[in-house]
Amino acid sequence: MISVIMLAYNRENLISRAINSVLTQTFPDFEYIIVNNGSADRSGVIADEYARRDRRIRVIHKQRGNIGSGRNAGLDAASGKYITFIDDDDWCEPDYLGFLYELINERDADAAICGAADKVFYEKISMTAEEALIELLWRKKYNVAFPAKLFSVSLFEGMRFSETSKYDDIELMPRILGRAARVAYHGLPKYTFERHDNNNSAWTTNHSLLDASTLDEYLSVYRERTDWLIKEFPNSAQAWRYFEWSYMISMVEKIMRLKIPGCDSQREAMLRELQSNRNEFLNCELTQVFEKEWTNEYVIPN
Repeated sequence: MISVIMLAYNRENLISRAINSVLTQTFPDFEYIIVNNGSADRSGVIADEYARRDRRIRVIHKQRGNIGSGRNAGLDAASGKYITFIDDDDWCEPDYLGFLYELINERDADAAICGAADKVFYEKISMTAEEALIELLWRKKYNVAFPAKLFSVSLFEGMRFSETSKYDDIELMPRILGRAARVAYHGLPKYTFERHDNNNSAWTTNHSLLDASTLDEYLSVYRERTDWLIKEFPNSAQAWRYFEWSYMISMVEKIMRLKIPGCDSQREAMLRELQSNRNEFLNCELTQVFEKEWTNEYVIPN
């Protein structure tokens, strides 16, 4: 019924915890696809050892590629009616699969989202795709990470992760949720994200890791995402533009306050964009008080 996809890369000290958390699920009807993405340590060996002991596990060994290429390999091999992802340095609660499966069926939804250890809410709601996307971009209850979600496999028809981008989830998640007729959410914590400096997105919590190339890629993906959202959901065009500008002013503030080196050209480009749209941003009903303060401090008045 459910295909669990996990990409493994150089996590020999953590991968057993992730695997055990899946194998102890109370929901029994799943296959577990582990994609060894060219690990240089024993991660692939450990996965093979588990596969020999549990027939639900299938291990795919591939040459090193980006996260998207590994997840695509898992998607191409999946046979379940539903798809969920787990990262090799995280873990899930024993009722993770059952909780999401019950939620998706109870609400007749195409996607279900649970809470995580750092995002706990007791709210239980059903959303349209547009409502789910607005909540996604607020990043308060859930974010673009693919774990902690269950998807109907139909949402991935003709859709795959980028095999060149480092932050492919930012681009793909809105397109996946945007296909859903209904998205169910119940914020009880059934998944734990392990935060450390080797995470692909570690810079979002440790801003000293931010560099120009990372910022360039984020800005490019955000630009493409905004254009796509405006085209697909024009009634919320103001919100889509707001979220991009909100990201920009937050990055400008961090670069200036933390004196992050090497990002001067990116800062200037963001300031030009914010200056061009200053009035619309300041007058948008979504703009937060602190964002207005930052805008008045960092963006040259008209």
